[in-house]
Amino acid sequence: MTNLLVMKFGGTSMGSAERIKVAAQICREQKERRPVVAVVSAMSQVTDLLLNTLRHAEAGDEAGIETNLERLSQRHLETCDALLSGDLHDTTTSGIRELVADFRRIAHGMLMLGERPPRSVDEAVAIGERLSALLISAYLQSTGVPAQDVNGSDVIVTDAVFGNATPMMDETRKKADQILRPLLERGVIPVVTGFNGATIDGRATTLGRGGSDYSASILAAVLNASELWIWTDVDGIMSADPRLVPDARVLDTVTYSEAAELAYNGAKVLHPRTLAPLIERQIPVWSKNSFHLEHPGTRIVSKMEAPPGPRAVTSMTNVALISMEPASSAVSSSRLMSRALEALADANAEVLAFTSSSYRQSFCFLVRKEELGAAMKSLESDLALELTHGYLKPIEVDENVGLLAIVGEGMRGTPGLAGRIFSAISQKDVNIIAIAQGSSELTISVVVHRDGLERAIQAVHRECR
Repeated sequence: MTNLLVMKFGGTSMGSAERIKVAAQICREQKERRPVVAVVSAMSQVTDLLLNTLRHAEAGDEAGIETNLERLSQRHLETCDALLSGDLHDTTTSGIRELVADFRRIAHGMLMLGERPPRSVDEAVAIGERLSALLISAYLQSTGVPAQDVNGSDVIVTDAVFGNATPMMDETRKKADQILRPLLERGVIPVVTGFNGATIDGRATTLGRGGSDYSASILAAVLNASELWIWTDVDGIMSADPRLVPDARVLDTVTYSEAAELAYNGAKVLHPRTLAPLIERQIPVWSKNSFHLEHPGTRIVSKMEAPPGPRAVTSMTNVALISMEPASSAVSSSRLMSRALEALADANAEVLAFTSSSYRQSFCFLVRKEELGAAMKSLESDLALELTHGYLKPIEVDENVGLLAIVGEGMRGTPGLAGRIFSAISQKDVNIIAIAQGSSELTISVVVHRDGLERAIQAVHRECR
């Protein structure tokens, strides 16, 4: 099968009956030209609602569970009413009620246990995507377009790391050939739930941050798609956050590496893991706006002729800086760094930036605030001996910081660039706390005090545009 297009629709693109109609129209138009696979997220804010319900279950709050279940059911039934009529309406309504009942069963199981087992959480939160897939596939059928909702757990095979699973590509390819290709050959649009998969023995999993985008890239890779389109509510990848930098512009083209670095450092573009399955096959990706169909979006490719200097500036505010320092030079700093990084890995905490001092042997690393508690618990446990006996000074944490990242293929070997960036920041009276730059010269990361972050972003964007 040639010229296959995989399209992923995010939560806002699936957020109402009106948006589902737009997504269906996009699918219909593209199907007239080539085979299409659609991957869908849960309706906007539904995943948060599901997780909130599970927290109520863990806390023993049955009334809170029922209130949220009513909201979940009502939103999808009202959307169904706005989209469908006749037999399709009745069938879809029954399907919605069955899925909500499945979620109720899981939530009440957690209520009885008083805890949220990760495996059960993964099974529960996938209900949001299953509801979306049911609605849009039924609507497509109502407009005369053959479509079939497909549970991602029936296609995407993963390891058993619940909450952040990794795909097993060979097994997924076999499943896709068995389930999706026959539908495509019959002219049917498979509407696959994003975000979720299952282990070889059928236990439900989810794919972590950016999971629906990741699902789409996995399917694009195993089906040898010609393109992947990611539909969101922004015009593409921008040179900066337009809420902070009014003259930020949409980038026509970026490389896989630039997109991955921007995502890693806080830009609301594809999660870095999303790009990994596509790179080997060099499948191009488009980031498009389903609210602004006339805009071409941003194309993500393997290589391009990069102009000198940075392409974009991005930032993160929900971060914390952890600083560590041996109490004496007798303690091996390298060994301490190794153990600290291992402790962070055990806590599934992602290191966003890392820097060290050669004389004092101190070092610091930046993590997300939501991962700070687990990171500190793991560090203090693994290094308890050193902390107790004073070999290691007390670990310091600064939550009043922000990360600024300057990204661009054209930064490689550009003389004087770092000096210009640091000068622009200092001219705005912003103190630089830490600096990190990898050997690829693709990204310069700067940690500053939170209250100076916006000024630093604006200054750097102005200097490098």
